[in-house]
Amino acid sequence: MPLTPHEALIYLMVITSASDRDMTDVELARIGDVCRSWPVFVDFRHERLIAVAQACQKALQDKDGLEGVLTRAAEALPERLRDTAYAAAFEVAAVDLEMRLEEVRVLQLIRLKLDLDTLTVAAIARAAKARLRTLT
Repeated sequence: MPLTPHEALIYLMVITSASDRDMTDVELARIGDVCRSWPVFVDFRHERLIAVAQACQKALQDKDGLEGVLTRAAEALPERLRDTAYAAAFEVAAVDLEMRLEEVRVLQLIRLKLDLDTLTVAAIARAAKARLRTLT
């Protein structure tokens, strides 16, 4: 069954968080924050978040695994939401201020699947880092 755009956005955040096989509380909280505060989720039923995340985890276990999830997510996203999807995934990867190699690799796969240009990706990364920076 095809994903909705909301589900696709959540799937990309979940696979980014799960890329190192350790979905931290901080990352899960950021997914919830994004779903509650970003305008793209204004009409999303928030009580569905856990079920959508669980469906993503189950889809990762299917025959097509990560590639299948990425393909389904890309197909569900209109062109105008592709940079938003990457930004949401990057938020999850950057929230703990420590980006692991596995997260970097998943972000690369997302960028390629969504056909995002280098300047867009760099701008999203810079904005997220600036937003998450602390004084110490």
